Amino acid sequence: MIVVTGANGRLGRRVVERLLTRVPAADVAVSVRDRAAAADLAARGVAVREGDFDDPASLRAAFAGAEQVLVVSANAVGDVALRRHRAAFEAAADAGAQRILYTSHMGADPGSAFPPMVSHAASEALLAELGVPHTALRNGFYASTVPMLAERARETGTLAAPADGPVSWTTHDDLAEAAAIVLTEPGRFEGPTPPLTAPAAFDLDDVAGWLSMERVVTSDAEHHATLVAAGVPPERADILVGMFQASRRGEFARTDPALAELLGREPQTLRDVLVPATRRRART
Repeated sequence: MIVVTGANGRLGRRVVERLLTRVPAADVAVSVRDRAAAADLAARGVAVREGDFDDPASLRAAFAGAEQVLVVSANAVGDVALRRHRAAFEAAADAGAQRILYTSHMGADPGSAFPPMVSHAASEALLAELGVPHTALRNGFYASTVPMLAERARETGTLAAPADGPVSWTTHDDLAEAAAIVLTEPGRFEGPTPPLTAPAAFDLDDVAGWLSMERVVTSDAEHHATLVAAGVPPERADILVGMFQASRRGEFARTDPALAELLGREPQTLRDVLVPATRRRART
């Protein structure tokens, strides 16, 4: 049995949907905090179990009978992320899982300027220490981040943000499909995967050009102040500014063919996501 955590989330739900095209529903279970939100999966024959990263006992029950567990990373950083991930990894091992997979990041690095990357690197180390066969899926940066920035910019026609660098933006859909393939074709990877990224990296200058917007470079301090004024907690604003600092250092610029090889096709690029196909054809 394959157990997927966070199956009510944006990535986890997509992984489950793709698993159901590859294996019978009876071979899939999900660990969620809100079972009612996964009622549609239960109706399709998926075992829906209650599991909470902050309740290790619930995880052990949720992972019962698992041959593989996919731990979708927690929406947290620092000590909180490590505590939650440790609980999930240890519960999977205690449940007898023969393999544990973790959704890490291509920029995982203990020296990163972006705090989530530090947490990913530390979580990978925790997983390796368990001694259980494991795979760290080093996913590309989620492409959904950019449409959120662009949506705010459409109101003014100006894309204002700190100086950035190229990022290999990658879609949830492609990464979910890759995870399902790795889960159902054992032996693909042991330990950290190569970067699972789209085939090209782009910066906000590219985005502004595609969307016919003016790109305005602000200082980190200005961006931080803008975020706080919009209601973002200061500590969260620190993290978001760190994303720009890390991209300027080239931490997210790397691309790799591994995702395309897994999918058997070219992954979507950020331009595919932001610019409708009809407009792309008109410009070529």
